[in-house]
Amino acid sequence: MPDIISIVGHTALDYLFNVEKIAGPNESYPIINYEVSYGGGAANIVATIAILGGKCQLVSGVGDDFKSSGYEDYLNSIGVDLSRLYRMDDEKSTKAFVFTDQKHNQCTYFHWGPSARLKNIDPPSLDFVHLATSEPVFNSKVAQKSKFVSFDPGQDLVTYTPELLETILNNTNIMFANKHEVKRVCNMVNWSFEHLRDVIDIIIITYDAEGSKIYTDGIDYSIPAIPVNAVDPTGAGDGYRAGFLLAYTRGFSLEDCGKIGSTVASFIVEKAGCQTNLPNWDDVDRRCRKYYNLNISG
Repeated sequence: MPDIISIVGHTALDYLFNVEKIAGPNESYPIINYEVSYGGGAANIVATIAILGGKCQLVSGVGDDFKSSGYEDYLNSIGVDLSRLYRMDDEKSTKAFVFTDQKHNQCTYFHWGPSARLKNIDPPSLDFVHLATSEPVFNSKVAQKSKFVSFDPGQDLVTYTPELLETILNNTNIMFANKHEVKRVCNMVNWSFEHLRDVIDIIIITYDAEGSKIYTDGIDYSIPAIPVNAVDPTGAGDGYRAGFLLAYTRGFSLEDCGKIGSTVASFIVEKAGCQTNLPNWDDVDRRCRKYYNLNISG
């Protein structure tokens, strides 16, 4: 098992808005409330792994306000390895503006900032890496150079060319996607889901409140979601990935990895913000015991 989990992708400041309705062209609706919080898919995952007690490394581009915003000190304080950051002091930090309506529909606007310049950088070779949403060329380079690759196409899927996406898929061991993203992936590379399963060892598809399914080696595992009072779905997928990957590197079965990922996600949605309600391993153990009858404390 790897000494450290490397996570590639965005480090962002998130502006999270709860709105009455997602506005269409030439429409305006009230903002119910909003929060500014630490985010970015890669940073969310490393922060979650660190709080859970795992060893992790962030591979990301950061801007001039990464330090002044308090983000750098926070990640250092929880034990995230920041030695692989690409610091670009002439850029504003990556930012996400996320609008969520009362039915949990979302609309996101993203300022790429330093992330856009990763395409010109030659990445390191990594032992165990998760590719979160990031610059597609950079992700493709990482996938080709690394020993074990986990991949999440995410909402940035529209920025990939079919060629870059196919290169990553052909070098991927684990893929995470929601039910919409997996269809887009197959359409973009003109593959059937059956062919995708032949190429990638483990595929995890999330189905919102319906839970998730793990596809591997002709076997399917269905993981029910834990019923909680969901305040904000933002970051739930990142929490799932963090829990799953840490459990995987600790040698848990795939089914139990899914249950641990689902449990971590259940904490994230209970508060607004991707990193405002991160559980530790003991928290996850207690909830796993309650809902899945699963003891993960050893």
